[in-house]
Amino acid sequence: MIDRKPSIFDEPTVAASSGAVEDYNLMSGMSECGKVRVTYTIIAQERQQKAQEIAEKKRLADERTAEAQEALTVLERVLAQALAVVSTVDWESLKDYTDYPVPRPEKPAPPKPLPPEIPLEPRRYDPKYMVEPGILDRLIPSRRTAKIKEADEQFERDHQKWQEAKEKAIAEYEPQIHEYERKVKEQKAEYEAALSKWGKEREEYLKARDKSNAAIDTTKKRYLSGEPQAVLDYCSIVLSNSEYPDYFSKSYELDYNPENMLLLVDYQLPPINSMPTLREIKYVQTRDEFDEKHITKTQLNRLYDSLLYQIALRTVHELYEADKINALASIVFNGYVRSIDPATGQETNACVLSLQVSKDEFGEINLANVDPKVCFKKLKGVGSSKLHSLTPIAPIMRIEREDQRFISAYAVADTLGEEDNIAAMDWGDFEHLVRELFEKEFASAGGEVKVTRASHDWGVDAIAFDPDPIHGGKIVIQAKRYTDTVGVSAVRDLYGTVLNEGANKGILITTSDYGPEAYEFAKGKPLVLLNGSNLLHLLQKHGYRAKIDIKEARKTLSLRQTS
Repeated sequence: MIDRKPSIFDEPTVAASSGAVEDYNLMSGMSECGKVRVTYTIIAQERQQKAQEIAEKKRLADERTAEAQEALTVLERVLAQALAVVSTVDWESLKDYTDYPVPRPEKPAPPKPLPPEIPLEPRRYDPKYMVEPGILDRLIPSRRTAKIKEADEQFERDHQKWQEAKEKAIAEYEPQIHEYERKVKEQKAEYEAALSKWGKEREEYLKARDKSNAAIDTTKKRYLSGEPQAVLDYCSIVLSNSEYPDYFSKSYELDYNPENMLLLVDYQLPPINSMPTLREIKYVQTRDEFDEKHITKTQLNRLYDSLLYQIALRTVHELYEADKINALASIVFNGYVRSIDPATGQETNACVLSLQVSKDEFGEINLANVDPKVCFKKLKGVGSSKLHSLTPIAPIMRIEREDQRFISAYAVADTLGEEDNIAAMDWGDFEHLVRELFEKEFASAGGEVKVTRASHDWGVDAIAFDPDPIHGGKIVIQAKRYTDTVGVSAVRDLYGTVLNEGANKGILITTSDYGPEAYEFAKGKPLVLLNGSNLLHLLQKHGYRAKIDIKEARKTLSLRQTS
């Protein structure tokens, strides 16, 4: 028996799929020519669909390749990108001119009930009741009189029915009118109350907004007058406005000496493992797979070294360019990288390059044409020949991290019991309780939390230094031992503090809760709002027990104030 390939002229085999069975049933009643045409159509459709799938996968591969190439190009042009924008702070852009986001309550308009359907009132002169006398009616008056009487009686009956129908419709309509009037009165009262509440909330929102805008004007005025803290705040805003790829964790600390106008920058550089390495993606049709190609380790090291040099030069450039009051005569840039020490397995934060350059010297450089590494060395920057080796160096100058605002801490959490009401505890104890909790929270990463001096607003400020390379940095913590809802103004104040401190994040924690405007304002900002429930959860997480009873706290605090 000779084997042969199936022909399109063969009878189709009934496959297990329902589609094949339907095709066979359809084709069984056709002529041979019809079967051929159907088969060719199916094959053509399958080939077209397959071609479309292949084309789509190739397009996707090309698209991802373009994205990968763009990501690598961005790293190569980090310095050039900064030269194309103005680093000077636009104070007006920092302000908020938006109106109260909650829409004004709409005046209700309950549907008025439809008027009652009353039929037309019968009229005596309607044709129905008019008597047209015939010949006999004229000859026999009594006959005519009888017809007129009958028409009158019919009118009276119809009019009586109409009167009854009218009274019934009105009787049914009157309760609907009363209900409508009651609803109008009720909704009017609700609307006026809602409008009054909305007006007060809008007024509070606008006051807080204007207060925040006024604070920006004050900061600007302080900066223009050359106040040292304002200069620091301004430089922090400049660096926070500097745009880098999203996968970079931008973190820095600043110090300023007004006597010699020297700014010291400790900058947290991205680790090499955060760098993108994808170079190209190809679709391999024979395997129906995507094949990824990455840059080599040598290329990655070269790109990484160039990036660190670029960041150093770019940071100095942005700060000098934005310095419109000539408050900076010299800048020291220390670049740090967090990594795991292969010798100890412990995390380290090593300074890998350091640069000190005066404004006059830096102003003579045309950054658009320099080689970043050569330029860095020309400026007598310090760093190993291979930055990717993360060889530690001694920074040219260090930031003194002692803060005169910090006070001595003492333990509170161990003294708490299930019956202790945090919302009524002494505010001094409360501030140290917050420090303890966050100290334990950051302890695993080697973090540090310090409490600042009391601000006398029943709150507490603390500064946390979290060494985490991605989520860490300087964190401002504010706590409010409140028995009332925390408004949006407190959240705005926290955001202002975060900006002033040059911090990466702000955390606001309270014994009560926050209003909707507070949560709305915090959206999209580096702010975390923790309420009383979150505080209790944090206590339980670290093995402590306590309670929050707002009503009881109000009574306790009231008695405490009157005694």
